[in-house]
Amino acid sequence: MNPEQLLPLVRKPSRYCGNEFNASVKKWQDVSVRYLLAFPDMYEIGMSHQGLQILYHIINKRPDLLAERVYAPDTDLEDLLRQTKTPLFSLESRHQPLDFDVLAFTLPYELCFSNILTILDLAGMPFYSKDRNEDHPLVLGGGPGAFHPEPVADFIDAILLGDGEEAIVEISDFLLAAKKEGATRQEVLVGLSAIEGIYVPSFFEPQYDAAHAFKGMKPLKAGYEKVRRRILAELTSDPAPDPLVPFNKIVHDRLGIELARGCTRGCRFCQAGMIYRPVRERTPEQVLRLAKEGIGASGFEELALLSLSTGDYSCLGPLLVKLMDTFAKRRVSVSMPSMRVGTLTPEIMEQIKRVRKTGFTVAPEAGTDRLREVINKGITEEDLLATCASAFGLGWKVIKFYFMFGLPTETQEDLAAIPELALKGLRAGSGPGRKITVSAATFVPKPHTPFQWEPQLNVDEGFARIDFLKAKLRDNGLQLRWGDPRQSFLEGVFARGDRRLSALIIEAWQRGARFDAWNDHLRLDTWRQAAAALSLDLDSYLGRRDMDAPLPWDHLDCGVDPDFIKVEYTRALEGAYTPDCRVHGCQKCGLCDFKTVFPRTCKDEPDWSGEKESDDLGEDGEGHFFYRLDYSRLGRSRLLSHLELLQVFFRAFNRAGLPLHYSKGFNPSPKVSFSPALPLGTESKAEYLFVELSALIKPEEWLDAINTELPEGLRVHELSQDDSKKIPAKVETCYTFQLALPAANQRIADFMAADVFPVAVTRKSKERIIDGRSQVTGLHLVDDKTVELRMISEVSKAALKPLEIIRTVLDLSEQELIQIRVVKEWFKAAC
Repeated sequence: MNPEQLLPLVRKPSRYCGNEFNASVKKWQDVSVRYLLAFPDMYEIGMSHQGLQILYHIINKRPDLLAERVYAPDTDLEDLLRQTKTPLFSLESRHQPLDFDVLAFTLPYELCFSNILTILDLAGMPFYSKDRNEDHPLVLGGGPGAFHPEPVADFIDAILLGDGEEAIVEISDFLLAAKKEGATRQEVLVGLSAIEGIYVPSFFEPQYDAAHAFKGMKPLKAGYEKVRRRILAELTSDPAPDPLVPFNKIVHDRLGIELARGCTRGCRFCQAGMIYRPVRERTPEQVLRLAKEGIGASGFEELALLSLSTGDYSCLGPLLVKLMDTFAKRRVSVSMPSMRVGTLTPEIMEQIKRVRKTGFTVAPEAGTDRLREVINKGITEEDLLATCASAFGLGWKVIKFYFMFGLPTETQEDLAAIPELALKGLRAGSGPGRKITVSAATFVPKPHTPFQWEPQLNVDEGFARIDFLKAKLRDNGLQLRWGDPRQSFLEGVFARGDRRLSALIIEAWQRGARFDAWNDHLRLDTWRQAAAALSLDLDSYLGRRDMDAPLPWDHLDCGVDPDFIKVEYTRALEGAYTPDCRVHGCQKCGLCDFKTVFPRTCKDEPDWSGEKESDDLGEDGEGHFFYRLDYSRLGRSRLLSHLELLQVFFRAFNRAGLPLHYSKGFNPSPKVSFSPALPLGTESKAEYLFVELSALIKPEEWLDAINTELPEGLRVHELSQDDSKKIPAKVETCYTFQLALPAANQRIADFMAADVFPVAVTRKSKERIIDGRSQVTGLHLVDDKTVELRMISEVSKAALKPLEIIRTVLDLSEQELIQIRVVKEWFKAAC
């Protein structure tokens, strides 16, 4: 079945529209190699991922390549695809995965592994790479999970370790040549293994003893004993010049600018701090340019400065002042999601709050200074309380603390210090309404970190600590949010797991495991039952590891010397501090060659002399002028909810530069009013909205400007000044219905001859009977498969949806109903 017919039946069809602003749609026949970029979680998560967007734009910039996207379908769409025997499809062109040359998975975190199988299965592809033939796409992987991929290694042909910007170009050039030469699948894998950073799992074989204990990875290809991570020497390229703009509310619904990559603070629990070294900062001039271009190309209302530790960016102070001066009057807020205590100075916080106060989060990680020394956090209780006092003093009302429990050497005293520290933080401020939210979760030891040999708490131990914190965090102003220990348990199993877990993932998936990172989907019992069926002891994966025993990721070189990691473990037990190499010199982690790979930080004051000040259209003027826009929404735009449609127009107006008037208050929004909401899935040639502007405009000049900024399917036909803003209370609307089968004319005649025609509908979970005949002024056949319906609706009266009337009059089945195309043709005031 055509996917377009299924999408109106799912909970959030906008996830699958694929016509987002700045999406790339190329002619299929004009390119030689086609990528399908797959994110194994829902759209809201995947669209927030910077890495996928970077690769999407790099690939699509080339005329000989194409990249489209697919995200793990929610369970409602998965069920529909199976029921109708419809293959999974790409968002942009609706091609099925088997049509592509490459299916490239992001591996963002462990709890999405089961979703990889959903995508493979709905694509019609075998799970195991060894079972695929020459007709199947090559399956690639990459991302943070590439550094401990063994649980899914049997599913993936080749995996990139490290930075992808340069590697994807080399991979593409090789694949273009291989395709032209007709290389076999095995020849392709051999060729890929010669590219720096590429791990081909089939060229390694896991070894086990008689007791099934892991004994190491046996290389099967001469000269290919270890795979070293790919490192991008400096951040000079533009990441995503025209960012994809989502229709629905995604997790990070904003423009993200990567200030820097890598962190050398040396927190001993942090895998990212090891696998993303060294620090490479963008210049402030480049950041400002990317911010201006990105906001202009997207219309986002928030700009996020991204880094593992944004507060450590060398030129943060002057950059932040410049960004706020540039964007504050345009009502674009600036947020910094990854700030450290000690780097949040009062001057920086003053800048952040100039537009609106974004979320304020600090991460003590541990309750005591002693335990923070063990993990090399490098902050004290005094630092933390000073930050809280500053934040509360500058007007923030809510601060979020993030802690882990179960850290190495943790004692009951360390645990008890968590609520004590939260209370001290609350009391560091004054005034009403202050609140501290304590977020706590189980510590999960990760590969390539000094704590990779440490044991992890089991589920019962995790819940016991949560119960303790619940009992202690009872003061007004303190709130506890906790991570589910069952999710942490499963994360810990996969984080340090081996290839035996591939069979577990398949078994659990077949038993219904999906979206394990989502609380409402996780079923740990399903995983335990699957493990029992395979005689696997999951708890054993959480135990302490022998420091001299082989690890399932030893053949994957993150660039940091294994001896350095061991030394750091010893220093952790001693409570010894390892300083940041950016400030205190090289700490001999073994990564840098000091020729091409070394820390790159901004040492000079930024030079803004070449920056042209942009026109400020965000400040409200004195005028109040109202304009009416008449527009159509056809094709995929019919899948947008009313609230999503509002956001589309708001951001289109921002991109076009309309002089908008905004509401007052904490989160100002444009003053725009829309025509009544359409039923989801209905197309329309007759919609309208009113927008209030602060200056007069010439409609004929702005019409094209607005249409240029609208996604496919939305088109403004008329723009006119209309200070009356008159909306009729009673309207007649005409709809046409394109049916899959010829309609029964006698049923239509019987309906029109009736005085009353009851229609059963559900409203707010209650069944109601509404008379349909009194709302219809005309119903007739245009041809044997086209019906025209004219309806009267009044603002204050219960109205039926057009499809509810047609369904009842023609006695249509659900299958017939989903194949109907509904178009609102026109409306007019009714007497």
